[in-house]
Amino acid sequence: MLGLQVGQAGMIACSVGSCDENCAAGQVGDSIDRGGIMGVVVHQAEVFYRSPEVGLRYLPEGPAVCGPNRMSWVAIQHGSDARVGSLNILDTRSLNNTTVDLPGRPGFAFPTRSSMTWLIGLERQLGLYDLQSESWEVLVDGIDDDVEDTIVNDGVVFSEGVLFGTKHLEFNDKRAGLYLWRYSDQRLIRLRDDQICSNGKVVFCGDHGYRLLDIDSPTQTVVSYSLDVERGVLGDSQVVLDWREAEDFPDGMIATPDGNSVVVAFYNPTDVPFGEVRQYGLEHGDLEVVWRVPQSPQVTCPQWVEDNGSVKLVITTAAENMTTERLSRHPQAGSLFIAPTELATLPEAIVFDPG
Repeated sequence: MLGLQVGQAGMIACSVGSCDENCAAGQVGDSIDRGGIMGVVVHQAEVFYRSPEVGLRYLPEGPAVCGPNRMSWVAIQHGSDARVGSLNILDTRSLNNTTVDLPGRPGFAFPTRSSMTWLIGLERQLGLYDLQSESWEVLVDGIDDDVEDTIVNDGVVFSEGVLFGTKHLEFNDKRAGLYLWRYSDQRLIRLRDDQICSNGKVVFCGDHGYRLLDIDSPTQTVVSYSLDVERGVLGDSQVVLDWREAEDFPDGMIATPDGNSVVVAFYNPTDVPFGEVRQYGLEHGDLEVVWRVPQSPQVTCPQWVEDNGSVKLVITTAAENMTTERLSRHPQAGSLFIAPTELATLPEAIVFDPG
């Protein structure tokens, strides 16, 4: 079994050079040859953990390392009609999973410097959940309070606060928001109000300030913005990765430790024999690495973990909206997977401090 150590928990990728240098990239297309990819490293993922609970297989996302031999993940909702989900904490040696039912649907849950406290985006709130007291402390309420049918979705913690988005529950209207919750004054700032399903995010820091890479999944692109935290505004947008002719959709995203590439999970709603996670270089948009996820095409999120001196990739997948017939064709849908990587070590993560 895995012996996980604290590493980069998907919270920030700090570039060695400037943000502008590391984020300059051109558009790319979906160049994958399903039979083989010339010049690209291809890894095969294998099932790591499959919950015996059907509800926990519906929409797993957001894996994060939360201590030696421990990782957390969220089940956003426990079924198509469910209005609640859970925080899950997995012992990676025994594979004993502890499920903490939450009073709503979590978009993300990040471990904090307090071992018993998680930062969670839940429905239209951002707050702290204490496992010991089972208490919920609201930091922000009323997110997207001027629109209907949205809830908090994916996010990222960085040194200045939390960046996160919301999603439109019908996935067909540009009403979802993109937000900054700023440490310095604990203020919520809306950066955009015209997204559909705000997903993977990476923040780069460098000599020229912060740069945000952001996925609004239905657009099938990764968009880059300069981010002025003090003023609470985004700069001009630039599409840096483009899959608008593809059949699958970018979902969760993390950066490589050197900040030169991003790793993106692809949610494929069609019948294909495997799902995919792909790594792209940001300088030219080149496809560099592919992780194939057997019998589970709806891949949601990737995450780096350290395993006894090597670095692995943990991958979440979903059984969301699959009929019984389709589940029979994709029997590992909803499983968590593990795969090898070319990395040797990970930097220490930036972790939210609940104060």
